[in-house]
Amino acid sequence: MRALVQRAARAEVRVGGEVVGRIGPGLVILVCAMAGDDEARAAALAGKCARLRIFRDDAGRMNRSLLDTGGAALVVSQFTLAADTRGGNRPSFSAAAPPAEGEHLYLAFAAALRALGVEVATGVFGADMAVELVNDGPVTIWLEV
Repeated sequence: MRALVQRAARAEVRVGGEVVGRIGPGLVILVCAMAGDDEARAAALAGKCARLRIFRDDAGRMNRSLLDTGGAALVVSQFTLAADTRGGNRPSFSAAAPPAEGEHLYLAFAAALRALGVEVATGVFGADMAVELVNDGPVTIWLEV
């Protein structure tokens, strides 16, 4: 699985102009299930995101995790993270998991974060979404398990 993680001061996702998920300080996690991924990988990626030490400590160093700060996560499905552009200018998304499998693993990822004690808001799998965030730092990190 792949994720693009952004430390955010606040964020929200809209579908059809309606807010479907909103968080205060925490992480925006764009997540993509790849062909061959399973629930174990979803759980591993959730654990990595929850424990990623990218929040400031009292000395101003990136030394605290989402679990340490009590922040929330806005989880948004993003199959385009599977893009392969090595063959030209038109991305191929053939490495992404099929939609039904991708949705199952996206929901498993969000559930695994919740099981760790993280407050989770989500987008809508497969929907045309508008994501708005204030990237804090900015801090943006690519993760893959």
